[in-house]
Amino acid sequence: MHGDRPLFERLSLEAFQSGLSWLTILRKRPAFRVAFADFDIAAVARFGDDDVHRLLADTGIVRNRAKIEATIGNARRILDAVPEGLDSLLWSFAPPDHPRPATLADVPATSPVSTAMARELRRRGFRFVGPTTAYALMQATGIVNDHVAGCWLANRVTNAR
Repeated sequence: MHGDRPLFERLSLEAFQSGLSWLTILRKRPAFRVAFADFDIAAVARFGDDDVHRLLADTGIVRNRAKIEATIGNARRILDAVPEGLDSLLWSFAPPDHPRPATLADVPATSPVSTAMARELRRRGFRFVGPTTAYALMQATGIVNDHVAGCWLANRVTNAR
């Protein structure tokens, strides 16, 4: 996946998922899109206190003040601290060689690369971007291919790159 907006959406949803079921986030995804201006980075960066209060009252999304404020702050960081664009920054962490796991038990929750990505994002002022969230983002966007070696889709994903 490429593009600043879709990557901002995935980064934000991964942060909201932290500590919750991914299914919960997927069910609320349409409401998140409405609540966060379809994840338009410039629009979210302009959100103020009234928007935070509106979002805290929105039963369609996860109403966690820290995560809401982090999403708004992360949009501002993209505009202020990521001159190369979010797409370029995140994909700069794509490992040149990422062996596919043999079994689901071999799929990691973090990696040295996700730790480095999280560290760089935090250095630039991002919040809710630990190594586990960064690795989940890498999986969800195709930065890493963690389809197990025998998965029927594994070769299609690899060959699509």
